[in-house]
Amino acid sequence: MTAPASSTANTLDVAAVREAFPILHRCVHDKPLVYLDNAATTQKPLVVLDTIDRYYRETNANVHRGVHYLSEAATEAYEGSRVRIGQYINAAGYEEIIYVRGTTEGINLVAQSWGRTNLGAGDEVLITYMEHHSNIVPWQIVCEQTGATLKVAPINDRGELIWEEFEKLLTERTKFVSVVHISNALGTINPVKQIVDAAHAVGAKVMIDAAQAAPHMPVDVRALDCDFLAFSAHKMYGPTGFGVLYGKQDLLEAMPPYQAGGDMIKSVRFEKTIYGDLPYKFEAGTPHIVGPIGLAAAMDYVESIGLDQIAAHEQDLLSYATQRLGEVDGLRLIGTAEHKASVLSFVLDFAHPLDAGTIMDRMGVAVRTGHHCAEPVMERFGVPATIRASLAFYNTREEIEALVRSIEKVRQFV
Repeated sequence: MTAPASSTANTLDVAAVREAFPILHRCVHDKPLVYLDNAATTQKPLVVLDTIDRYYRETNANVHRGVHYLSEAATEAYEGSRVRIGQYINAAGYEEIIYVRGTTEGINLVAQSWGRTNLGAGDEVLITYMEHHSNIVPWQIVCEQTGATLKVAPINDRGELIWEEFEKLLTERTKFVSVVHISNALGTINPVKQIVDAAHAVGAKVMIDAAQAAPHMPVDVRALDCDFLAFSAHKMYGPTGFGVLYGKQDLLEAMPPYQAGGDMIKSVRFEKTIYGDLPYKFEAGTPHIVGPIGLAAAMDYVESIGLDQIAAHEQDLLSYATQRLGEVDGLRLIGTAEHKASVLSFVLDFAHPLDAGTIMDRMGVAVRTGHHCAEPVMERFGVPATIRASLAFYNTREEIEALVRSIEKVRQFV
C-alpha cells in the first residue's frame, strides 16, 4: 500500500531532514532500517556528530582546572552550552542549570537533596500511575528514609490522569508532587501547568519529568512555574549519558550537595569544607564535557527546523499511524488519551510482544517491547508488556506502512 500525501499544512521537508541522519540510510537484516524506537533514544544528526568529533579532535581537555589554551577553550564551550541550554527552557539564569547523567539522576538528586532535607513523618509525596520507574523508585526510597508516605493518583482506561482523584489526593500534607509531562509508555500529555498551579495552592513543590517532552514541544520553565524539571540529551538528538536538571535558584541554594568530590567546593580542610556556588556544588568530579556541547548543538538544530513544524509533522504521523493500526485485526492500542504525543503502544492477540518484536526486527522495523520501565502501567491495563512504536520528526508515512506490513508478517509466522 502506498502512503498518501500528508493532509496537514505542515511544510517540513522530511527528505532533507533524513539526509542529516546517516544511520537512517543503513540496512538491517538486508532490509532498509525503519527506526521507531525514539522514546528510548533518538538518532543523532550530522551536526551533533561533527560537533562531538571536532571537540575530541581539536579541544579535548579538562574544564575549570587549567590555564592552558585547550582547557580554557573546553571550559568556554562547556559553560557556553549551559547558557544555551538555559535559553532553550527559558531558565532565569545559568545557575539554575545543573548537569547530570540524565533524567534519572536529576530526579534522584532532588529526592535525596531536597527530599531528605524537607520531608518527614506525616508528609506526603504525590505521583501518578503512569510514571516511569525513575519517577517512582527514588520517591519510594526517600519516603522510607524520612517516614513520608507515597501517594499515587490513578489513571482512566484511556491512560489519562483522573483529575478529580488527583485533587482529592492533593492536601495540606502533600509536600512534593513529581509528575511526568509525557508518558513514555502511553504517550499521554499531562496538564502540567494545571498540576503545578494546584500543587502550589496547597504549598507543595513540583518536579516535572520532561524526558519525553523536551524533544517534541516547547518547554518553558518560567511559564510552567515548576520548581524542578529534568530531561535527557539522548532523547532529543544529543549524546547519551548526559542530562539536565533545572531548579529554581532559591531552592537549589538551600539544598545540600548530592555527591561530593572535586570541582564542587570552594575550600577543603579536614575541619570543614566550604561548598561551591551554584551550579557547581551539585557537579562533583570530572564531568561529561562533550555532553552539554553536543546537546547545545542538537538544540540549535531542532530550533533551526522549528518545534512547531516538528510537532505538526509528528501529530500527522500519530494520526495516520493510529488509523492504520486501528485497521489491523487483533491489535489493541494501549493509551488513547485525547492529548497524546507520538507514542503508540499496542498488543496483539496472536503473538507475545517479545516474539512480535523479534519478527518485526527481521523486517528491518525497530520497535521496543516490554514494560518500558513502567510496570504499574502494564498492571493497570492487565498486560505483561506492549509493543511500542515511537515516532520522531524524521519518520514518514511510508515507514508506518512498513510497520503495518511487519505486523502482518508476525501473523504469518505465529
